[in-house]
Amino acid sequence: MFEQIREHEQVVFCNDEATGLKAIIAIHSTRLGPALGGCRMFPYQTVDAAIEDVLRLSKGMTYKCAAADVDFGGGKAVIIGDPKTDKTPELFRAFGQFVESLNGRFYTGTDMGTTPEDFIHALKETNCIVGVDEVYGGSGDSSVPTAQGVIYGLQATSNVLWGTDDLSGKSYSIQGLGKVGLKVAERLLEEGADLYVTDINQQAIDSLVTKAKNMGSGVKVVNSDEIYKQQADMFIPCAMGGILNDETIEQLQVKAVVGSANNQLLDMRHGQMLQAKGILYAPDYIVNAGGLIQVADELYSPNKERVLRKTKAIYTSILNVYKQAEREGITTVEAANRFCEERIEARTKRNSFFSHMKRPKWAVRT
Repeated sequence: MFEQIREHEQVVFCNDEATGLKAIIAIHSTRLGPALGGCRMFPYQTVDAAIEDVLRLSKGMTYKCAAADVDFGGGKAVIIGDPKTDKTPELFRAFGQFVESLNGRFYTGTDMGTTPEDFIHALKETNCIVGVDEVYGGSGDSSVPTAQGVIYGLQATSNVLWGTDDLSGKSYSIQGLGKVGLKVAERLLEEGADLYVTDINQQAIDSLVTKAKNMGSGVKVVNSDEIYKQQADMFIPCAMGGILNDETIEQLQVKAVVGSANNQLLDMRHGQMLQAKGILYAPDYIVNAGGLIQVADELYSPNKERVLRKTKAIYTSILNVYKQAEREGITTVEAANRFCEERIEARTKRNSFFSHMKRPKWAVRT
């Protein structure tokens, strides 16, 4: 197991028998500042599966923080359990105690399977919670800027492919209609796009189909296996990671992949496979950085205008990655990684903000 975690600074296994909490916190790097990353809740079949997920996600957060130009490092947490049946206030308070034990090395908030309301309970045990509801002095729903970042990524990609930011008149296959995917889908309907969608949540599908009918737009619902085969212009993954692999890439018939799911490539070589097929890939940790930008900004005091202004930089970042990849003859993910590694190296010794930072006034125990 140590071989799996040797790239990481710290991995914490959290077990609280009284509440049933089984969680893992992974800190990949604090070179740019305290580790920052959401907490996902998922019914992993094995502990090894949970470990693999949290390690991949936390490493991705290091690159995402560097790309987004925020003074944080990369971390992530996973809670092993069914978010529909296993949540309790006590469980999240226990989780908050484990976060507090890290003494400010890790800040966390919502991710897949968790909500801002869950972390109101954790906030009673630790100040290191971000993405808090606005009524508690936080910045609110981080899926809003995340979805906007995906739109910027789609526009930048459209500009490269067709010379325009206009998203209308094109078709998009969307995998996952969660907090981010649904917002992206609704925005694309408003733009006049045609959609192919899949999700395990029938309520989300029904909601989108109803909205499409009211707007006179087209939405075709397909099963999870068929989503890869759709003859759309772009594929938008907004669910689990590792979905771009040997099997699925062979099925893709799109011109680009631009989505919010973390760690979409199962392996780095799959970026090369996409390139060989002539499919433009927008590195996920740049596309989905809007939420990260908001929760990082929250620690300076919430400011929506500042968040939206910084989120717009995703458009330029994606364009620059495409240009660098073409110029150097490498994949887009290799270009993005090089940029982030160079930034981390250059700024490692220059981040002193958090060494003098007071904890936010709203983040007090109650």
